[in-house]
Amino acid sequence: MIELPTPSADANFDLTVRCAREVACSLGESSAQSIQRDLAAALGRACAFVARPISRIHVEIVDEQEMARLHEQFSNVSGVTDVLTFPSSAPLEPIDVDVVICHGVGARVALERGHPIERELLLYALHGVLHCAGFDDRDTEAHSRIHAEEDRILDAIGIGRTFANRAEGETA
Repeated sequence: MIELPTPSADANFDLTVRCAREVACSLGESSAQSIQRDLAAALGRACAFVARPISRIHVEIVDEQEMARLHEQFSNVSGVTDVLTFPSSAPLEPIDVDVVICHGVGARVALERGHPIERELLLYALHGVLHCAGFDDRDTEAHSRIHAEEDRILDAIGIGRTFANRAEGETA
């Protein structure tokens, strides 16, 4: 297990990003550390644009087997998903959340979309944070709002619109 507990210089909250052992082993230590570092830095910058105070964000990058297990356990849905959010804070408190993102899904989608995996994983992590900031994606209107907010924030930090570049009807 590789962990970089040092928050991004841009973050004024506790921010950690960690690759699970299986992901770190498959990527190699250097690549895993690079993904952790880059994701922490970008998410720290992105969270400056979230309209809610933040106290702590922990992002865990897992493989597809672990994500499918968590998805079944906590959502009662079989199969893999891209992101799961586990908030510890009440709705009006500063955000305190664990976000689990799937490396395998991110790698596949990034390849299909022609952008770096770090960009896709950032989208997933930001999506989880926005759920804690009051955004949802349970219906078409809410789905459009959360993804427009993701793109607004990613534009603001110089990454560029990521979700809007997907084909009509796809979801994150």
